[in-house]
Amino acid sequence: MAKLRTFLTVLLLSALASTTLTTTASAETAPTSGWNNWSCRPSTAHPEPVVLVHGMGANHWDNFLTLAPTLRANGYCVYSQTYGKTLLGGLAGGLAPMADSAAELSTFVDHVRAATGAAKVDIVGHSEGTTIPAYYMKYLGGSAKVDDFVGFGSNFKGTTLNGLATLAEALKLQGLLTGVGCGACTDYLPGSAFLAKLNDGPVAVPGPTYTSIVTRYDTVVTPYTSGLLAPAPNVTNIVLQDKCGLDSAGHLGLAIDPNIAQLVLNRLDPEGSKPFRCRPFTTLGI
Repeated sequence: MAKLRTFLTVLLLSALASTTLTTTASAETAPTSGWNNWSCRPSTAHPEPVVLVHGMGANHWDNFLTLAPTLRANGYCVYSQTYGKTLLGGLAGGLAPMADSAAELSTFVDHVRAATGAAKVDIVGHSEGTTIPAYYMKYLGGSAKVDDFVGFGSNFKGTTLNGLATLAEALKLQGLLTGVGCGACTDYLPGSAFLAKLNDGPVAVPGPTYTSIVTRYDTVVTPYTSGLLAPAPNVTNIVLQDKCGLDSAGHLGLAIDPNIAQLVLNRLDPEGSKPFRCRPFTTLGI
């Protein structure tokens, strides 16, 4: 993880240098603001707090070092937790069986709603952080508690063993696939009981709006089309390169991609959205 953290930090500095998204919010946006600041109260402009859901083998801190401050600076109350902990503890979450992680997310969303007084939340997720919310909204009552869902590096149909191995190598967690407590790895294989249940009928259910963003350069979610949702009035699918042909970010790089940040902000607040500006960006396939 240390090697990955160093890599992401370098890319983070590069991304921050090339974007002006994280401008200081005005004093009127919210009485208080901050990442996991439980005294934060949502503003009239952004009445739903944002719950961030990390990917497999990541944790809530590393995964959102760029996006959480961006959302915070734009006036949102932002919350996250490391879910799905197993033998590796909080350094590498999202490894427990996905149904268990979805139940954790349900509890966390209720905690955020109670603390902020909000009736609903918005959810933004990366990788497994799209699969878990999809299950939560479909089967655990989340559709009544989520307003907008935005996922990137999305995965609703699973990935090949090669994709899981690529992720494990990038995170230096090859033990994921050799018995270090990773029920989620089995759940992600095409044909698993979990995926069969998730895809029994449309993944997206009435109520929330769904936005799913994928990259053609994804070597973890293989094929990348596993992240595309069936067409529906409340569904928007975005292939990143259709918006910005100069962006060749891979799966992990999406977490610090300024183009992703723009898309997330615009999808959370369509009425206040700003013109999209394509920024050249690459993470060399990672």
